[in-house]
Amino acid sequence: MNDREPILRYTANQRTNHWIVAILFVTAGLSGLALFHPALFWLSHLFGGGPWTRVLHPYLGVAMFVFFVGLVIRFWRANFIDANDRLWLRRIDRVMLNKEEGVPAIGKYNAGQKLLFWTLLVCMLVLLVSGIVIWRAWFSAYFGIGSLRLASLLHAFAAFVLVLSIIVHIYAGIWIKGSMGAMLHGWVSRAWARKHHELWYREVTGDKPARRPGQKEG
Repeated sequence: MNDREPILRYTANQRTNHWIVAILFVTAGLSGLALFHPALFWLSHLFGGGPWTRVLHPYLGVAMFVFFVGLVIRFWRANFIDANDRLWLRRIDRVMLNKEEGVPAIGKYNAGQKLLFWTLLVCMLVLLVSGIVIWRAWFSAYFGIGSLRLASLLHAFAAFVLVLSIIVHIYAGIWIKGSMGAMLHGWVSRAWARKHHELWYREVTGDKPARRPGQKEG
């Protein structure tokens, strides 16, 4: 293959799924903040006022979860932690300094991305279950005050962790040049794939790893 030929990292369906979740995350997050504290209630004007915000927020949250499940189905196999990932985490200081010596080759996702994936999944599950418990229009009447208070606390905590995780996700996407482009148009350069995800690069291209000086051919 031509070394200048790009590699498809995400299909159009995968990218569409991702951006739908992103849009729903923003709308659910803003509506949730409007309901979380009186100082942020002004955000409810984005949704037509307080009553509409209360109506729309749980539906936006459910929709976000449903589309996120679509991402989980597409990508869960690529997000299992393996021995290379554990070694990668032990050498995270080198990764942060952009020093590749001693850092193991990784697959489609590095250990940080995999941990983020599972963190997001746990947060989404907690938000869904706790949100159903405190959903006044349909379910909250079936639960006692203790359950409602606990669910409210868990809902707020999971939302806080989710927001922080997404901030890290966005920062990492900007910090690693080429990552944002992959989710915008789907393609990455072969050099980018080789540098950041060597095992995945070998898998999709069939290229063998470069032979180190003094290493005999197999």
